[in-house]
Amino acid sequence: MIRAYSTSFLITKTPKSQKKKRKKKESARTKHVQHESERIPHFEKILHRDDHFRFLIKTKEYLSKQPQQVLRLDAAGKLHRELGFPRGRKVLKFIQRHPLIFHTYRHSNDKIWFGFTDFMETLLEEEKMIMDEMERERIDVVRKLLMMSANKRIPLSKIYHCRLLFGIPEDFRDRVRRYPEYFNTVVEEDGKRILELVNWDQKLAVSALERQFMVDEDRAKKAFQFKVKHGKLLNLDEQDERKLNLLNTLPLVSPYSDGASLDLWTLEAEKYRVGVLHEFLSLTLEKRASIHHIVEFKEELSLTKHTYSMLLKQPRSFYLAGTEMNWVVFLKDAYGEDGTCRNYLTSNEPLYTSYCERQQLEIL
Repeated sequence: MIRAYSTSFLITKTPKSQKKKRKKKESARTKHVQHESERIPHFEKILHRDDHFRFLIKTKEYLSKQPQQVLRLDAAGKLHRELGFPRGRKVLKFIQRHPLIFHTYRHSNDKIWFGFTDFMETLLEEEKMIMDEMERERIDVVRKLLMMSANKRIPLSKIYHCRLLFGIPEDFRDRVRRYPEYFNTVVEEDGKRILELVNWDQKLAVSALERQFMVDEDRAKKAFQFKVKHGKLLNLDEQDERKLNLLNTLPLVSPYSDGASLDLWTLEAEKYRVGVLHEFLSLTLEKRASIHHIVEFKEELSLTKHTYSMLLKQPRSFYLAGTEMNWVVFLKDAYGEDGTCRNYLTSNEPLYTSYCERQQLEIL
């Protein structure tokens, strides 16, 4: 009689170490906008730098609004979103990375607090002084934003949310009251405060691209390209195709025209949307903006949900970096090959962040 023996001791399954790992399907959250072969390193490095200094910038903003500009360490540990550090991490580690900016001390009640160093307080005073000197220019930026908007009005909350993008001071809502000849503040039934344009200034209604056209006409003509769809039977060479596309590209539509009145899917409407985003970026300090900034002004600038694909079709003027869900658009002409924004670091605008970053890079 043959007995059946157990074979449970034998390995009947492939060990995990020998299994082929399946590649995770890329999602919009992780998939890069640009293919690896087409990425421009200095733009991608800027995004990496921003991630590195998110804690520095957000903590500076939050701490500046606190009484005596100090915060208790155990309370700060619960403010990961406000201070820009990952949830579950210790805030003390992030503070210790920036010894030139923050310092900790123990209070008489044995609680640890942190605040700005003397060096950082000097920078904040310098920033305030520059903000005061640049007030008139920042007022003109807000005027141009209102002139580009659909109804010549923008909620104050939206401007406040994007104030760092344009170098607008924290107290700008109080400062606009000094200029009743330019602005009017209206409170709607739901309590929302709206900033309205009082007077149209034709001198301001000139875009950066139009100014460039006067200096270098050929370069301005190449800024955008709206390709003409044609069959292969035309057998056009590269030069003829360029001329045909140029006929379709020019004339451009001014971002200070009434874009809301254009038919949504016409060529003129797309020209307007491309032009208005070009002008929007030219008004920013660093000549770039994230998807979150652009979406903030979607209604005011008459943009559509196809803004992402629209910008990808204009690689001469725009460069999109990051992932498909969290991308940043750069104004290419404003940057040199070393990644320096010409219109940013060479201007007399609030630059405390770039100064801090240079100091931080020396100690990292």
